[in-house]
Amino acid sequence: MAEVIIYSTTVCPYCIRAKQLLERKGVAYKEINLSNEAPEVRVELMQRTNHRTVPQIFINDQFIGGFDQLYALEREGKLNELLA
Repeated sequence: MAEVIIYSTTVCPYCIRAKQLLERKGVAYKEINLSNEAPEVRVELMQRTNHRTVPQIFINDQFIGGFDQLYALEREGKLNELLA
């Protein structure tokens, strides 16, 4: 199974939806809640991805994007391939 990491915040509805989608598929993931991390973690993430919003989702160290991109992969039938 693929390694999935989700950077999130406590009050982010799209983070919740991304996690629900993965849970429905039976996918284990590691969540890094930026609300609980030092500000430097968010800065490093923004430098790595050039994105400021959450969720930020990685599958096998590949930046997927946010919830919209994750859901698009699911709709297109490509998410299972990445998770295999």
